[in-house]
Amino acid sequence: MMRQSPIVYAHRGASLELPENTLPSFARALELGADALETDAHMTRDGHVVLSHDETGQRMAGIDTPIRHVTLEQLREWDVGWGFRDAAGARPFEGKGYRVPTLAEALAACPDVVFNVDAKQTEPDMVPALLRVIRRAGASHRVRIASFSTANLRRVRALGYEGETGLGPLEVARLALSPSWTRPRAAGHAAQVPPRGWGITFASQAVIDRFHAAGVRVDFWTVDDPAEATRLFALGADGVMTDDPARVVPVLRPA
Repeated sequence: MMRQSPIVYAHRGASLELPENTLPSFARALELGADALETDAHMTRDGHVVLSHDETGQRMAGIDTPIRHVTLEQLREWDVGWGFRDAAGARPFEGKGYRVPTLAEALAACPDVVFNVDAKQTEPDMVPALLRVIRRAGASHRVRIASFSTANLRRVRALGYEGETGLGPLEVARLALSPSWTRPRAAGHAAQVPPRGWGITFASQAVIDRFHAAGVRVDFWTVDDPAEATRLFALGADGVMTDDPARVVPVLRPA
């Protein structure tokens, strides 16, 4: 079962403390009290679904090669600790063994944890491989598939995914801008939005109420300010995605 609202998602794990989208970053986020993990998926040349925000290794590993062009074995050689810099600009995790995990490894390492997986890659089509991994892990009940690609989301739904899906940008805008007297049908289960984007103020009572009336949860990204998280939850937000669970988690569970 998906965790009930309101919740704090760790955006790429505890990404202010440790290299993003790595197993240690996920584990640290859960130690800090995050309710769920937000991550991003691509597919290697040999069909493995792996967790990385970027399509190439340039930012995190200093390797300007697309993930879709390398095998999993080659990807294992990338040092994604290299891309993390501390406040002084140093690279404290370079050479410390931080690697890009597969989705299967993350699901196994974090059993019973809710994942929000942003299916980034559009070509080649990664959706069948993504669904296979989730189904083999028996994790459809705890993995919501999101994407900025409406085509990816339509493919997920067309293939009969049993779990939840997010709304694509066009689906979000259509619902947010619909007249208050209409009740449009939502294609997915979650609107995951910035407080303001695409010319729309999502962090308003009227818009949040409109999503809720359509049976859609509302999760905001990326919220690192506890005061902003407090404001959004007061408006009825169902969740926030944060790089800093150490500061945001106490908003929901004060000591």
